[in-house]
Amino acid sequence: MRLLVGLCVVLSIFIVFAVYTIHEIRWLEDYQVNVVQKNRKASLELLRLQNDAYLLAISLRDMTAARARYPIHEWRPEFVRIRRDMDDAVRLEGDFAVSTPASSDKRSQLRRALQDFWRSADSVFTLAQRDNEAKARALIQTELEGKRAVISEIAARLLVLNDQAQAEATERISAVYGTVKRDVVVVIGVLFLLALGTGLYTLEANRKTFARLQHLTKQLQSQSEALQKLSWKLIDVQEETLRRVARDLHDEFGQILTAIGAMLGRAGKKALDEDSNRDGALVQELQAVQKIVQETLQTVRDQSQMFRPAILDDFGLEQALEWFVKQFSRQAGINVRFEAELRDGAFPPEDAIHLYRIVQEALANVARHAKAQDARVTLKEQDGELDLEIRDDGVGFAVGPESNRSSGDGLGLMGMRERAEHLNGSLAIESAPGKGTTISVRVPLRKKMGIANRE
Repeated sequence: MRLLVGLCVVLSIFIVFAVYTIHEIRWLEDYQVNVVQKNRKASLELLRLQNDAYLLAISLRDMTAARARYPIHEWRPEFVRIRRDMDDAVRLEGDFAVSTPASSDKRSQLRRALQDFWRSADSVFTLAQRDNEAKARALIQTELEGKRAVISEIAARLLVLNDQAQAEATERISAVYGTVKRDVVVVIGVLFLLALGTGLYTLEANRKTFARLQHLTKQLQSQSEALQKLSWKLIDVQEETLRRVARDLHDEFGQILTAIGAMLGRAGKKALDEDSNRDGALVQELQAVQKIVQETLQTVRDQSQMFRPAILDDFGLEQALEWFVKQFSRQAGINVRFEAELRDGAFPPEDAIHLYRIVQEALANVARHAKAQDARVTLKEQDGELDLEIRDDGVGFAVGPESNRSSGDGLGLMGMRERAEHLNGSLAIESAPGKGTTISVRVPLRKKMGIANRE
């Protein structure tokens, strides 16, 4: 939460600074366009006005010369042209210039001076048209020239005011640029301090988090090792229990059933010797019971072999798997083939029982879920390892977290993997819906002579 708050603060500063910078830049652009540029255009119009005033001065000089080339009234078109140009310059200058009290007063004076000048000029041309040239020249020298000088002076004063406004605008722009630069430095400093603080806090928080994770990892590792030991202890207890049950079934119950069968056989013979005609029904019943006892004895022996096959201890893994595959194929009605490629066939029984259980569990899953017609169990020795493969052509299933397997199936597969890992080996499952299932087990090959060194 603190990191999130710090991130929000940093982002907020970025956003506020971006908005502030954009606002200042837009203000500067607007100020330059609306103030500086227009002020320059206004100055150009004032220069244009001054130039027209200079042209008026030349015209007035020529009009009052002793030997004038043209009569005074013929100068009217020139004055009309200059008047239009000056009126246009005054109008544009008023549109462009920044309005201040001083400049507004000077513009009013300029308009009044121009109006007064043009009224006097009209009077001069009126006198000239009435053939009163001398009086017209006198009016030009006494009034018109002075009024023209006033116009030129007001235009010059407006130029000075525009220059001052230009200088003030430049100073203001420079001040804004300086303020923005200072604010940029301040914001960068603040962001740097925030980033530094956030980074230090993150490092400290990560250090504490990793320390807790390391502690939890050690706890989990310790618990995992304890659970693994407990799991394997349970497997050992299970195997020991099955061994005892198989021995009891084979030895004690087998002997009892064998004795019962022998006693029934002797009782049947005795009944036949005494009176076969009278006790024929009894003999048949005794023979039926004897048959049941023999079948029960065979079933008990088969079950004892399934629990803990004595053939595994006597003849090894290859013969035990071959016997089990035949038994399973006969009982489940599935065609299961067994193939073995072992050079010496030697594998310690205490390790071989785990591979036997893997095959037993895998084929049980085939019978329960696969809906397979054929299966194959392959056992071979390759590169110092023992490779065990159980393959079926059943419906298969999706392998991975998305698979919908029941908890019992998961425990069965987990037990198979547990046994393979206990032998320092690995178990892999390849399956897909409609493509069957293949279980591959690979464990280091251990001979009887080296079993004492196994962990």
